[in-house]
Amino acid sequence: MIASLMMYMRPELDAAHARYWGLIRAELSARGVAAPLALSHDVDEFKVWNDPYLVLSQTCGMPYRKWLHDKVTLIGTPDFGVPDCPPGYYKSAIVVRADDTRGALPDFKDARFAFNQTFSQSGFAAPYAHTKPLGFWFTDRVQSHSHLSSARAVAEGQADIAALDAVSWRLIARYEPFAERLRVLEWTSPTPGLPYIAAAGADQPATFDAVSAAIAALEGPDRAAMGIQGLIPIPKEAYLAVPNPPESDS
Repeated sequence: MIASLMMYMRPELDAAHARYWGLIRAELSARGVAAPLALSHDVDEFKVWNDPYLVLSQTCGMPYRKWLHDKVTLIGTPDFGVPDCPPGYYKSAIVVRADDTRGALPDFKDARFAFNQTFSQSGFAAPYAHTKPLGFWFTDRVQSHSHLSSARAVAEGQADIAALDAVSWRLIARYEPFAERLRVLEWTSPTPGLPYIAAAGADQPATFDAVSAAIAALEGPDRAAMGIQGLIPIPKEAYLAVPNPPESDS
């Protein structure tokens, strides 16, 4: 068995996530679903997502619709209360340096764009969908491998612009001093948030109920630290309806 909730992990949240998993594990046990004692945060994400004994993990919308939707069980989508988004949805903050005098997104068409992964909905697909109607896509791109690294690259002048998951940006703004050197230029349109998944054949109703009960049982400080508000049953079709950037632009 394996479980991992790696997507929004930070050292400052380790204890809160451990308590959250303890609640989930207890609720799963009460419903007859076995679960590992601890989360596996250091295992490669694709190895976790494709593990035949996956109890629970969180993936990104783009990997889910491209590679996982027919191989895993969609449990539900945690709602992080992102402003101006439906429950369970999120968007991307397009960030630039605070002292950059360019004022509109088209002014950055020749800028260096930092992205975490080409298979990231918030870091790659969302800004692609946001810029293409404006007649461009960034050709000068640098891969950072994480939203935190993308944000730091912009703040330190190694890149000029990046798109960050709204929840990740919330945490970066809270915990990283360099965030004061950044500003949000624009927000992308909302799309379904990062879903919880389990292995194919998992008991979806029991797992959904267990996670929902765990969220409801969170202590106030842990709930505030993680920002999680509930679990939303967003259907598979909503994820599959989000377009992928063409391979030629990746």
